[in-house]
Amino acid sequence: MTDRPSHTHQEHGGRYTLLGEHAGGGTLEGHTLIMYRDLDKGLQSLTTADDWRNNWRAIANDDCPICLGSGTDQIKGNTSKPCGACFGLGKVKADGETPSDRWELADIANGIIKRQQTELQRLRQLTAVPEIQQAICKYRDTAGSDWMRDEQEWRAGPGRGPGGRRYTGD
Repeated sequence: MTDRPSHTHQEHGGRYTLLGEHAGGGTLEGHTLIMYRDLDKGLQSLTTADDWRNNWRAIANDDCPICLGSGTDQIKGNTSKPCGACFGLGKVKADGETPSDRWELADIANGIIKRQQTELQRLRQLTAVPEIQQAICKYRDTAGSDWMRDEQEWRAGPGRGPGGRRYTGD
C-alpha cells in the first residue's frame, strides 16, 4: 500500500488513497462503490461514486504535501494561519518540493496567477456570447425583483411605531 495520498475531503481535509471501484450489490445494486483508505486513521471504507465525486478532490502533484493544497496550517489544526511549507499558497514546485527561497516562491505564485488569468479569460469569452448575456440579464431582472418587491411591501405595511409608522431604529 502507498503512503502518498491521492485525494482529500473538500470540507474536512484528511489524507485518502483511492483503492478501487466495485459494483454495488443488494440495496446498492446499480451503484458504483468507491473503496478508499483513510491514511490518518488507517481505515478502509466505501462510499458511492456520486458521493466521492461531490466530496473528495484529487491532490495535484504541485499541491503542498503538508496542507494538501488548502494553504492553511493542518498540523496544529489552526485554519486561520498559513501553512509553513507553502507559505499559504497551497502549491509547491512542480516536483512536489517546497520552495527554498523567495524566487522559487515567486515562481509558484506566478504560476497560480497565470492559471487564474487563463480561467478569467475563459469566463470572459463565455459571457461575451450574446445568448449568455441575455440569460444573465433575464436572471438579474427576475432575481432582483423578488427581494425588492418584498422590501417595498414591508415598508408600505402597517408599522408598530408611534402613529402607526414603521419603526426602523434611526
